Amino acid sequence: MQARETWKLDLGCKPEVVPFFDEDTNTFSYVVQDPGSPACAVVDSVLDIDYAAGRLSTAGADKIIAYIRQQKLQLEWIIETHVHADHLSAAPYLQEELGGRIGIGEQITTVQEVFGKVFNADTRFARDGSQFDRLFADGDSYQVGGMLCHALHTPGHTPACMTHVMGDAVFVGDTLFMPDGGTARADFPGGDARVLYRSIQRVLSLPGEARLFMCHDYMPNGREVEYETTVAAQRAANIHVHEGISEDEFVAMREARDATLDMPRLILPSLQVNMRAGHLPEADSNGTVYLRVPINLL
Repeated sequence: MQARETWKLDLGCKPEVVPFFDEDTNTFSYVVQDPGSPACAVVDSVLDIDYAAGRLSTAGADKIIAYIRQQKLQLEWIIETHVHADHLSAAPYLQEELGGRIGIGEQITTVQEVFGKVFNADTRFARDGSQFDRLFADGDSYQVGGMLCHALHTPGHTPACMTHVMGDAVFVGDTLFMPDGGTARADFPGGDARVLYRSIQRVLSLPGEARLFMCHDYMPNGREVEYETTVAAQRAANIHVHEGISEDEFVAMREARDATLDMPRLILPSLQVNMRAGHLPEADSNGTVYLRVPINLL
């Protein structure tokens, strides 16, 4: 049985949450403002990449930066819910432009160990999470201005997935999609469908009124893009994990579905960069940065 949480979600604290949607990767980034001050956090930023051309750009991140400057906000935290496999993080660029601390779950070290081997990274690649400013343990708290925030370890999609609770707003990363989209895959190295089910139950044990913000939306059945729902709506209508779906039923569905899925289009560049907190690998002897493509390994 899951232990009772030692903290309480504050439904009376309602941060302003502004989404930024990256159409190329179907990813939402968020600016989350403390309701009592100009302090803010950015959750799951995106760095643009034209993979075929080997070119990076900051067009999407620049929109976030422009908004923060226009609103005269102070960026205090740059949060990564996990090591993303479908887009590159713009965290270092945001930090360079606006300041703030970069944070991720402490199990990043597990991910770094696995993918350090996959990409045959040399000893210059630290596997201790030191590329990040803060490694969150389960239940850790931090502040955005006067707003108390909490980090919850919700593995299953990856070992390092964290759900971040900021006031009544809950940022679930890739754990959940909108109710008609279901749930995230659990077949990456270190993923586990049974663990994912239990993590989702932890999120769905929060108050029904809590606002849930998605990291991705793939617009099933051609509907318009959506990014916000509630715990109550997920309990009632999530197509994979609504109330009444048992753990065994979910695991059977998730594992069967995952077996049919292709690898994400940007998994190879994303993992190499994101395991380094958004930094590129060290330049080669000619001064050029290269990303690796392991053959027949993933």
